[in-house]
Amino acid sequence: MLKDQDRIFTNLYGMHDRTLKGAMARGHWDGTAGIIANGRDWIIQQMKDSGLRGRGGAGFPTGLKWSFMPKESDGRPAYLVINADESEPATCKDREIMRHDPHPLIEGALIASFAMNAHAAYIYIRGEYIREREALQAAIDEAYDAGLLGKNAAKSGWDFDLYLHHGAGAYICGEETALLESLEGKKGMPRMKPPFPAGAGLYGCPTTVNNVESIAVAPTILRRGPEWFSSFGRPNNHGTKLMALTGHVNNPCVFEEAMSMPLREIIERHGGGIRGGWDNLKAIIPGGASCPVLPKDALEDAIMDFDWMRENKSSFGTGCMIVMDQNTDVVKAVWRLSKFFKHESCGQCTPCREGTGWMMRVMDRLVTGDAEVEEIDMLLSVTKQVEGHTICALGDAAAWPIQGLIRHFREEIEDRIKAKKTGRMGAMAAE
Repeated sequence: MLKDQDRIFTNLYGMHDRTLKGAMARGHWDGTAGIIANGRDWIIQQMKDSGLRGRGGAGFPTGLKWSFMPKESDGRPAYLVINADESEPATCKDREIMRHDPHPLIEGALIASFAMNAHAAYIYIRGEYIREREALQAAIDEAYDAGLLGKNAAKSGWDFDLYLHHGAGAYICGEETALLESLEGKKGMPRMKPPFPAGAGLYGCPTTVNNVESIAVAPTILRRGPEWFSSFGRPNNHGTKLMALTGHVNNPCVFEEAMSMPLREIIERHGGGIRGGWDNLKAIIPGGASCPVLPKDALEDAIMDFDWMRENKSSFGTGCMIVMDQNTDVVKAVWRLSKFFKHESCGQCTPCREGTGWMMRVMDRLVTGDAEVEEIDMLLSVTKQVEGHTICALGDAAAWPIQGLIRHFREEIEDRIKAKKTGRMGAMAAE
């Protein structure tokens, strides 16, 4: 259980003052110039030593990512881009930072940009986040007024500008290269890699794209030291993490917790337990809609971190869990997700453009029981033809929930098809 003194986000619930004055009273913006004075290499090494892995879902080591930026400029400017396009269904952690505790993000943007030789950073915020944008812009304005941004930012000798860019509500713009395309004023469509953004990103210049939480935790890590941060969690899964519980828990919430906590303990401590008790649990989706579903029997000794989820054929993702109890129609839940991914496909790659529609139409029939049993394996083979054959991970994101459903709930799908054929469907629908 994380102690209060180890929390990085001290105003997650908006109980305290979110202004600059309030943030400073809670220890943010403390000695920022001193951190920057230690130099780029020191900052990047500290981030590597802390074991921080990207908090946007993929879990790539943050310090390593920063080190990919060119050490010397070839005349092109460098940029930091912060991904605040939190559009994954069920993921709602970054918005709490932006609306209640925005200053750690702004301070983190300054320090990270200095470490990567960038004089400007862009925060790309999701189209639907109106109040979050207002709160974040107010905090940026305050930081400019106090001399913490702009020329000689925070008296560090580094000139730094921070821009907030509001998207228009496309899920695909959460993919880092589609985000860069959108930021440049083009259609949000992923780019082929290579070149990677560190070589040619925004406007063809060296760029790093990081998640909001990854940047916002950096100042505290550098203040308290990498040993402190890496003391939480198992090896390779270090630190504290914002997580969320949605769905059938008694107390849906967003909270900060140490990595590698037992899943059951997290649900009972933070979520007030499953609605109707632990035995009423049916399945969870561990970290946002694109992670494969896991059934209750796989969760008795589950641990919330990257490695455990990967070993168990799912994904930790953003750590924002969807909890489903026994009266959930899990086939319908996955159908709804497949509908979402079809709607949000940008249409650039044929396997995803055609495959997401295909998968959704088969799911349409599976939900009502109007399919043949053979179609289950056909659907599985379609997911394999989409997965890994697209420019970005949206094709994978559409395929994985369906693969998880077939892996763990095939009997439920078959029962529905048989029930429809034998006329039991009316009774099932009445449930």
